[in-house]
Amino acid sequence: MENPNRPSAIWPSVLLGRSQLGLFFRQNAWKLETVAIKKVLQDRRYKNRELQLMRTMDHPNVVSLKHCFFSTTSKNELFLNLVMEYVPETMYRVLKHYCNMNQTMPLIYVKLYTYQIFRGLAYMHAVPGVCHRDLKPQNVLVDPLSHQVKICDFGSAKMLVKGEANISYICSRFYRAPELIFGATEYTTSIDIWSAGCVLAELLLGQPLFPGESAVDQLVEIIKVLGTPTREEVRCMNPNYTDFRFPQIKAHPWHKVFHHRMPPEAIDLASRLLQYSPSLRCTALEACTHPFFDELREPSARLPNGRPLPPLFNFKQELSGASPELVSKLIPEHVKRHMGLNFFPSIT
Repeated sequence: MENPNRPSAIWPSVLLGRSQLGLFFRQNAWKLETVAIKKVLQDRRYKNRELQLMRTMDHPNVVSLKHCFFSTTSKNELFLNLVMEYVPETMYRVLKHYCNMNQTMPLIYVKLYTYQIFRGLAYMHAVPGVCHRDLKPQNVLVDPLSHQVKICDFGSAKMLVKGEANISYICSRFYRAPELIFGATEYTTSIDIWSAGCVLAELLLGQPLFPGESAVDQLVEIIKVLGTPTREEVRCMNPNYTDFRFPQIKAHPWHKVFHHRMPPEAIDLASRLLQYSPSLRCTALEACTHPFFDELREPSARLPNGRPLPPLFNFKQELSGASPELVSKLIPEHVKRHMGLNFFPSIT
């Protein structure tokens, strides 16, 4: 049986989980700083893609690389040590905390965490052009005090090039987009959007939406909810797929997937993310404008303890190329007034 929590990509490196990350203190100017170290076995023939990608990224919702260094063992094994900012919790552990108490995550945190995931994805997809390819609660860090969220673990990430083939056996199973299960090799960053939709649904439900026990069973779990894909939907996922032998199952209504008290905006957002056809899924930036997140844009929005929300509207390069209508939805009026007319001088 596959382990749904392990990275699915086969790389010439050993990917370590959060529990295996070393911590050390380093002297930084006048202070000691706690950092996280990810130790990766290196193949001397190749450059490390994760290091190359992390060097290109700088965003509040993406974990930052501070330093890197190489080390060797007595067996002459070469390790790359990625030194990153330390964030003490993962979304997986936060979710497990609520599950252990037989509670669902408060809706304000679901909104806050998933909004920041989409902000991070919007930056990654638009600016450095990075597709994460293994988005899941274990790879999302949460600061328990500020509730700022940061996407981490870029061991499976890649800059996708149109027309260039990629491996389809990628992404942890519960969060794997259906086109990957259908063997697509020319997929897009929309596979991250599917994964984010799975994460949203898991935060709302308290458990994975598609808990397949194998790659094939994963597709069965998806069909139970979305229904049997049409030939056109299969073609959109992978035009080279020719085996259409599926049981004919009707889609399960989305409002019945979630409990009756679920806000309709949450259900609508999940339905827009979890579409068979990759081109029909909304983009990360479009997801940020969804009414589900309107509460975060209110001038009076606060954390449950009364403290302010983490920064949510300090957009930069990811808005270049966005339509004025989209930008208008993304930036609340009270933020525009506070920042003045020169809020986005580079966006016209």
